[in-house]
Amino acid sequence: MHTLVTSLRRLVSLSLFALPLLAHAGLPASSNVPGGVMVLPLGSTSAIADKPQAWFQDLPVLVTADEGQWVAVVGLPLDSIPVMHELKVQLGHETVMLPFDIRPKAYPEQYVTLKDTSKIELSPADLARAEREIAAITTLKQHWRDAPDTDLDLIQPAKGDLGGRFGARRFFNGQMRKPHSGLDVRAGSGKPVVASAAGVVLAVDDYFFNGKTVFVDHGNGLITLYCHLKRMDVKAGQTVRKGQRIGLVGQTGRASGPHLHWSVVLNGAMVDPELFLAAERRQ
Repeated sequence: MHTLVTSLRRLVSLSLFALPLLAHAGLPASSNVPGGVMVLPLGSTSAIADKPQAWFQDLPVLVTADEGQWVAVVGLPLDSIPVMHELKVQLGHETVMLPFDIRPKAYPEQYVTLKDTSKIELSPADLARAEREIAAITTLKQHWRDAPDTDLDLIQPAKGDLGGRFGARRFFNGQMRKPHSGLDVRAGSGKPVVASAAGVVLAVDDYFFNGKTVFVDHGNGLITLYCHLKRMDVKAGQTVRKGQRIGLVGQTGRASGPHLHWSVVLNGAMVDPELFLAAERRQ
């Protein structure tokens, strides 16, 4: 086991400072920036029979096999400080801390004009509601369900051009708000929205900011959100197939027009959904 741990440290060191990071089919594109996804090699599946376990910031991390290698697929929160961080990895009875670098990224600005100013200047009642919902959503984002495997090759959940990008620093009617935590798909009201991968519906609800929203749990810490829906066609606990309709595009919640806001959560962190789309479909 000592030899395996030594090899693991050497492999991570090479991947960080000399070799390109993994970007195989089925894995998200690796991007070690706030809001990105870090794909870290953990060693050969032939040398390490049992799947390693990993944690980042005390939350479990998705580990999968790819082309004969164990890899950790780590979601990096948007508020991550661009310094060296550590991934905790357990190999059998051995535990090792693997260092990796998060680099800075300057996200663009996005300016949104809303006629309904009540979604910007909140009343005391709306503020209390929003705070309760944010706390509930935070709990949902940290949900973990063990699964034999997780499909990481996501499909775009609605047909249409990509609009507001992930991470944009947003200004509503000139007032700065939190960065954009998803990817907007321009689609007309009533157009179908499908599940990006197979999973179990974790929750459905109508939120102050997100509007009618469906959460789909894909297992091992990967969760997708579909927001501002006109209609939700699934219920909590329901199993859905990849590509199955789960709702219709709408304009509920804080939205300037009909569109789909699509978010991807990985080990509790909101990350860039475009990293999960196949290279030929990224724009």
